[in-house]
Amino acid sequence: MQYNTQQKRMSLPEYGRSIQNMVDYALTIQDRAERQRCANTIVNIMGSMFPHLRDVPDFKQKLWDHLAIMSDFKLDIDYPCEIIRKDRLNTKPDSIPYPRTQIRYRHYGRTLEVLIQKACEMPEGDEKQNLVALICNHMKKDYMAWNKDTVEDQKIADDLEELSKGKLHMTPDIVRLMNERINRYCRPLKNNYPNSNNNNRNNNRNKKGGKR
Repeated sequence: MQYNTQQKRMSLPEYGRSIQNMVDYALTIQDRAERQRCANTIVNIMGSMFPHLRDVPDFKQKLWDHLAIMSDFKLDIDYPCEIIRKDRLNTKPDSIPYPRTQIRYRHYGRTLEVLIQKACEMPEGDEKQNLVALICNHMKKDYMAWNKDTVEDQKIADDLEELSKGKLHMTPDIVRLMNERINRYCRPLKNNYPNSNNNNRNNNRNKKGGKR
């Protein structure tokens, strides 16, 4: 018995050993017309293995590319399309530049530092105060997500001043705006439905009245 580990290494193992054997057999066919028919049959079988990809653009192109790869580009046939070149198989894509800016506090993240910089550039007014209050609330949320403990406003105030280089401060007005935002978005659910008790009483009354 011959194990797969003892056989020839497959370039595209997702097609299986049977398809690879077909490709190897096609390489041994001397008659060009017969070899062409064999290649067409192999590509059709390869396509039937992945019917859910039939509507993918350039699906046939990929199949012919894979056939060329599995034959190590030695299969002499008339390809119906231009296939990939062998020298482009191992090319690496261009590296994506990664931002290397230093983050002062990683639990706050880079986005928060950008928001703080934006707030520093804004003119004084209600819009700036609302943004600073939003930043402070977000800082508290991020801090507690990492530390799992309560956080004092003084800690947030100190970090805000440090990250803004002393340009932003947690004033009493900012604290008031922070509390207003918390109360607005953390209001108990029952407060949003003031008539829920009356509706419940009416429903109960209707149920009792419906009994005979």
